[in-house]
Amino acid sequence: MKNRKNYSLKRQQGLSLVGLILTLGVLVFAAMLAAKVVPTVIEYSSIKKAMVSSKQTGKTVREIQEAFDKQADVGYFDAVKGKELIIVKNGEDMEVSFAYSKKIPLFGPASLLMEYEGTTAKSGAVAKVKE
Repeated sequence: MKNRKNYSLKRQQGLSLVGLILTLGVLVFAAMLAAKVVPTVIEYSSIKKAMVSSKQTGKTVREIQEAFDKQADVGYFDAVKGKELIIVKNGEDMEVSFAYSKKIPLFGPASLLMEYEGTTAKSGAVAKVKE
């Protein structure tokens, strides 16, 4: 009988209270991080779509900027304005690019810096502004 009792105690496995608290803490932190990062990724996706759409509809730099601003109004994003787009004429084609960063406060002095960029150039290289 004594052997049987020890045997059943050895087979019991599970998560301790400390393990449960740590696991929940990690899950809560991951959920908090996702809740703050996902909206910026969605905004980036909207900006890329607006950039491609405005390039297709506009023929001049000003038309592309105005089309982008209209898309921004509809898409409810304000991270990039039409005048901030980098538009470079490449032969007969126009290449449109953008780059921006978002600082996401986490807690206390800690924050996360997300840098986004996009382009319509076939090379995939974002044009830089000449200063």
